[in-house]
Amino acid sequence: QVQLVESGGGLVQAGGSLRLSCAASGRIFNIITMGWYRQVPGKQRDMVAVITNGGTTNYGDSVKGRFTISRDNAKTTLYLQMNSLKPEDTAVYYCNVVAIAGPRGGYWGQGTQVTVSS
Repeated sequence: QVQLVESGGGLVQAGGSLRLSCAASGRIFNIITMGWYRQVPGKQRDMVAVITNGGTTNYGDSVKGRFTISRDNAKTTLYLQMNSLKPEDTAVYYCNVVAIAGPRGGYWGQGTQVTVSS
């Protein structure tokens, strides 16, 4: 059974950095995309960054130039380097993996809280 476990969240001051990790337990075959999403209470879950199987990256407008998505060669760990953090980046961050034979919407982690203080 596939599980995604995020780590690296926490409290940081504005302008600081955090690095999130998402480790997959259980092999996921035929990955289409791996990505990070975030959600604040009462709002929809938004895309932060996505990387395709071929390595193409896509970022949400609000994080371009500040966040960097990457993964290990085995595609078992996903990372999100977050620099120049702003209070509006405060959210629960979720890892997502979409695979051909996986569930609709992909696999999701349990989320990790990121809080940026002003």
